[in-house]
Amino acid sequence: MAKHVVLGAGSIGTNVARLLAGRGESVRIVTRSGSGPEHPLVDRVAADASDPSRLTELARGAEVIYHCVNPPSYTTWERLLPPLQTAAIAAARANDAILALTGGLYAYGPQPGGRMDEHTPMTAAGRKGRLRRRMWEQALAAGIRTVEVRGSDFIGKGANGIYPLFIKPALEKGRPAWIAGHLDVPHSFTVNGDMARALVALAADDRAWGRAWHVPSPPAVTIRDLARRYAVAAGKSPLKLVQMPRFVMRAAGLVVPAAREVAEMDYQWYAPFHLDATKTAETFGLSATDLDTAVRDEVG
Repeated sequence: MAKHVVLGAGSIGTNVARLLAGRGESVRIVTRSGSGPEHPLVDRVAADASDPSRLTELARGAEVIYHCVNPPSYTTWERLLPPLQTAAIAAARANDAILALTGGLYAYGPQPGGRMDEHTPMTAAGRKGRLRRRMWEQALAAGIRTVEVRGSDFIGKGANGIYPLFIKPALEKGRPAWIAGHLDVPHSFTVNGDMARALVALAADDRAWGRAWHVPSPPAVTIRDLARRYAVAAGKSPLKLVQMPRFVMRAAGLVVPAAREVAEMDYQWYAPFHLDATKTAETFGLSATDLDTAVRDEVG
């Protein structure tokens, strides 16, 4: 019997499991493949977390369930995320456990000035934003103790974000990096380790329950500035960036479903995009990892 059950062994789930185990807490991490960090206090289980009965049994006796699953392909969200959410809620209810949800900023949709705090209305018109809103409203209506912790695009060691997808391949091959987004508008990035720390801290604090909170994140930077920092950390020459015309992804979306899903969210990358976590920092005493520290950790 584990005190904490973590769903998913991606960047966030792995960080949560390691953080808890490092504190001497018993953890069960549930994935389809049975993957996860190796640690004496981490029990890795291969199971379908979208099966309510199986997940309820695996969470027997748990105090907290951390839902850290995020399917890598946007095209699978509508099919995979609702069953996972329903199963996590059922397991939390059956075991009287706290449900801590890993969230993002999609539910807000485009906002005037691009600034979002916890009071920003969830007015997204896109499919993925509406789905995220429905999932959070489902958790709130379930009669359980729950909290959603929202971050922006992740950076940090093991993150599946801008560095491994665009910057690292270009640095290694000495070629330009093609970016689907404006190179010179500020964008908030969240350090994955900070997301894990916020999830653990807020799940344990009853002041957080029943609300969504933002992860304290470094000040917003432009993609050009972030790429420069990655190059410095990697000991490489400055990277040439090429801004892909916005219409390219939208045109590709007419025939390629994955491109269509990406294009739906492109507003985040062509205008200022600021995550404001002042309330979380003031209430819980959390702070963001220094940006260059996170960059060096990811590159190293």
